Amino acid sequence: MDMLFIKGKYKSALEVLIEMKNQDVKFSKDTYVLAFAICYKLNSPESFKICMTLREEALIKGEVLPRRASCFAVALALNQIMIHIQSNVLKTLIEILKDATEGNVSRFVKKPVFSEEVLAKVREKVKDVPALLATFEELYGKLHINGQVTTYTLDALLCHTPKDRKSHMALLNKRTVSRRTFQPLSQSLWAE
Repeated sequence: MDMLFIKGKYKSALEVLIEMKNQDVKFSKDTYVLAFAICYKLNSPESFKICMTLREEALIKGEVLPRRASCFAVALALNQIMIHIQSNVLKTLIEILKDATEGNVSRFVKKPVFSEEVLAKVREKVKDVPALLATFEELYGKLHINGQVTTYTLDALLCHTPKDRKSHMALLNKRTVSRRTFQPLSQSLWAE
């Protein structure tokens, strides 16, 4: 499935996923991430149904879905539901943006960042409700001032491969010479 996804063969990857499910293969956390990413890339009502079914089955089994898998599921839901969005959902979206702009958190806590693409979709949906549009424009300005808007697309943010957090410089900077005698350390002491 990995190679099919990397090569952009999402329908074939979905077929493999369905076959795995039919054979009752237990999904790992990475498999869930990949499955939801495949469904997100296909962005069809059928893939949305498959994604939601996988999610429900995982939750029924008591499995904890990785955050990245949930992000793909939410993004797919946004793409599928944005067509039929209701005003009470718009109010919830505005509340989320309002919470993100309020500075009640420590400066050491990373503030959420929103994609310009997503904010443009929200603007398009709230333009018919003048009160919500005014509030949205105010919050949009605050988000820009706070640096909480990125030009990356939602697809780019979701499909970004996280880097390893460990620094490889620590391995290169290991001491090979004794500080006291300036003699080479033996192999057994290098582990310290």
